[in-house]
Amino acid sequence: MAVQRALVCLAAIAMLFQLAMAANHTVGAPGGGWDTSTDLQAWAVSQTFSVGDNLIFKYTRNHDVLEVTKANYDSCGTSNPMKTHTGGNTVIPLSTPGKRYFICGTAGHCGQGMKIEVDTTAAAANSPKSPPGAPSGGSPPPPKSSNGENLHTCITLGIGLMLML
Repeated sequence: MAVQRALVCLAAIAMLFQLAMAANHTVGAPGGGWDTSTDLQAWAVSQTFSVGDNLIFKYTRNHDVLEVTKANYDSCGTSNPMKTHTGGNTVIPLSTPGKRYFICGTAGHCGQGMKIEVDTTAAAANSPKSPPGAPSGGSPPPPKSSNGENLHTCITLGIGLMLML
């Protein structure tokens, strides 16, 4: 019984730890969003995307989110998107490493900069990206998400679960 209780505790802690390590990236935040007035390319290169993170698009009815190929991303081609999202609040789980491409399908919006390239790294390779032209070395920038708070919550919940069992 004690071994079973310990295994349940360890499994719960592992699940909570995984949740704490995932980050939610709201596109364009904190000062902008999925729109034509936000410098979305600058926002994207300032982020570090890891497997397990979520990409959150918040937008008005005159926009949408198309996941497209690299060729369609480069040309702002809206024909044959891999996925189309509408509704104003789209959450896209980043479940595999690699590059993904998103554009707005509204005529002219992609050409006005409403597109992002997301390069998702494996969870273990979670090193921050430097914006182009930024000097390398020195201290890494502070984290862009609330993982520290999430980790604290995870540990607190894990200890609480162990005490309950």
